[in-house]
This record gives sequence, C-alpha cells and structure tokens, in this order.
Amino acid sequence: CSGSSSPFPGRAMLTAAASAAAAAAGRRGGRLRSFGLRAVARGCSGDAAEESSPQSSGDLQTKQRIVVAVGGNALIRRGERLTIENQLRAARADAAPALLKLLKDNELVVTHGNGPQVGELALERSAATFDVLGAESQGQIGYIFSQAMAGVGVVAAPIITQVMVDPADPAFKEPTKFVGPVYGAKEAQALSDSLGWNLKADGEYFRRVVASPTPLKILQVDAVRALLAVQTPKGPLPMICGGGGVPVTRMGNDFANIQAGAFEGLEAVIDKDRCGALLAVELEADGYIILTDGGGIWENFGKPNAREMKAVSTKYLRDTKAGAKFPGSMKPKVEAAIDFVENSPKPGAWAALGDLKDASQIVLHKEGTIIKKEHTGDVEWYDRSGAPSPKDRAPRYP
Repeated sequence: CSGSSSPFPGRAMLTAAASAAAAAAGRRGGRLRSFGLRAVARGCSGDAAEESSPQSSGDLQTKQRIVVAVGGNALIRRGERLTIENQLRAARADAAPALLKLLKDNELVVTHGNGPQVGELALERSAATFDVLGAESQGQIGYIFSQAMAGVGVVAAPIITQVMVDPADPAFKEPTKFVGPVYGAKEAQALSDSLGWNLKADGEYFRRVVASPTPLKILQVDAVRALLAVQTPKGPLPMICGGGGVPVTRMGNDFANIQAGAFEGLEAVIDKDRCGALLAVELEADGYIILTDGGGIWENFGKPNAREMKAVSTKYLRDTKAGAKFPGSMKPKVEAAIDFVENSPKPGAWAALGDLKDASQIVLHKEGTIIKKEHTGDVEWYDRSGAPSPKDRAPRYP
C-alpha cells in the first residue's frame, strides 16, 4: 500500500470494512466504534499497529460523533449572485476550513440547507416538482462541497437522500416553509397568478411557501454508518439529508402506473434542521451543531440591551420560547436542537447554535449557544461588553 496514490490506501480492505460495517449496522442498528475497522482503513501495517497502541486507542475514545448542519446561505456572500463560481468561492473560503478543523478531532457528518438554491432552480424550471428539485439541489451543493473539501485534502461523500414522511401530515394542508428569494407585493401577486405559487408575507416582503412535513425515517442512514466506520481526518466525509432530504412515501395500494410498495416523491421541502436532528438521533451522535451566520441564541436581538446565551437548558428554551421572535428561521433551529437533545438516547447529548467561522470553538463550548437537558441555573450568558452590536451579525438570508 505504500506506493498507492489514492487518498484512501488499501481500497480492497476499506471496501471489505465498509461492507462489514453495513452488515453490523443492520444487525445492531447501533453506533459503530470498531477500532479494528479504523486500523484497516488506514491501509498500512504500521498505521494499524499505531492505531492499536494504548495511547492511540485512548485518543480515539475521546472523539465525539458530531452532526453539523450548514445553512444553504453559507454558500452565498452578501450582494453576490447565486452562481456556481460564487458558491465555490464561499465554500472554499469559509465552509471547507471550518469542517476540516472539526474532522481532525471528531467523527463528522454534514447536512446542509438548500433554500436559496432550490428556489433558484424552481424559477428556472417552474414545471418541475419539489422532490425532483430537491434531489437536483443535493447534487449541485454536494458537488460544490466536494470540490471545496478536496482542496483541503478531504474526500467528501455526498448522498442523495430519501426521507420518509406521512402523506397525511397536516403540513400539506397549510404550507409554511419559505423557499427561494424575496419578492415585492406586486411581483408576488404576478407569480401567484401566472405559476399558481402560494406566497406569504415574510417580514416586509413575500416568499414562496411549500409544505414542510415532519421527517420520519432516513433511508440512507446505514450508508452513513458504514462511511463513519472507516472515516479518518482525510475522509470519507458523509454529506446527507441535503435540504432536508427528498420527501417520499411508500405506496400502500396500486395507483395509476405506480405499484403498491413503490416509493413516490411528494411535493414538499423538509426542514433541514429537523431532518438533521433526526439524523443525529439515529446515529447516536454526541452533538448536533446548527451553523448560522448570526451567532447563537440572543435575547432582545438587535437592541442595545441584547445578550447572547452561552449555555441553556431545554426547559428554559421551552418556557421562554426563545428564538420565536428572531428574524428569519431561528425558531425552527431552536426547536430542532431541543428535539435532538430531548430524544437522544445519550444522557450527555448536546446541541449548539453558532457562527460558521466559530465551528471548532463551538465544540469546545467556547462560542455559540450550547443546549443540554439540564444546566445549572438554567441559563448562562456571555459577557459581550464592548463587542459589536448583534444587529451587525444578522443572517443574510432567512
């Protein structure tokens, strides 16, 4: 293997390890922590011997399994057009270095938003359904992240993801998920009349809304377990549930040319943070980080007396309805973080909201807002005396 130029030496052994991991995942349905598989994935006997040493085993045991949700707006810079070139530039400058730092010391899985991208695709192809557009956006954004990560020596593994939802979910009767750009009142009315879109007020502007059903099951989660079983600081880095995944349901009866038991896509967009929370629970992750470009959870956001939470209990967040009045989409992010912490089978599970540029410091609980089931005093605040006003850190896009 010493002469291999592949970023993953010993491909045959890696493939065998991945197959074994997938089989184990099917048998146990639990977390994969096989140090033996990790040693084989390195591909060389010297590496394997080092991996099995007491010191290295101890290092591995300190790793955390973390799911990171990156917003679709992480690929857009203020004032720039949504082109592939601009998104690549942003991913290379911001997302790739942040994810590289996290991958160095942790097991990492990435999910991402697609709001701006899927909205742009919908404008280009108004006749396409949102399940198809969602899959297309996963491919587009997965390619962008793969290019950016390759530039820092990491092999990414984007997965087109199907997510089961209930076709009887009440969300289909009352669409609430904002997608795409903002419009003025006259332009919104024109789009509604010409394309039949459902648009609602989002602040002083209007945006298209679609159904956002609750994610129930991620079909490709075992593939992620297999990739994690052989992950090193050079990858593979699973990227799954992009844009919340493609919403699908299983047909109970024959309908038209669709056979019973077949999977069928639905016209909807699943919230990526809710899907990320489900993913983190299914993977038995230690932590779930939702990255923003507006920092953690603030009280009195944008006002002179604003302050940012450092650590908080889920009870405090529920009692105060924190994030409900935050501009854009902070409320569903807070709700997703609470869902993970309260539904995780791990007693010490934590979630966090924070800025993309602070990702590595968030893991150390030095930046962002850390959310746990319990926290002494329920809430702890940062001392931001003399820091810039939080209004300067407001998200660029909801």
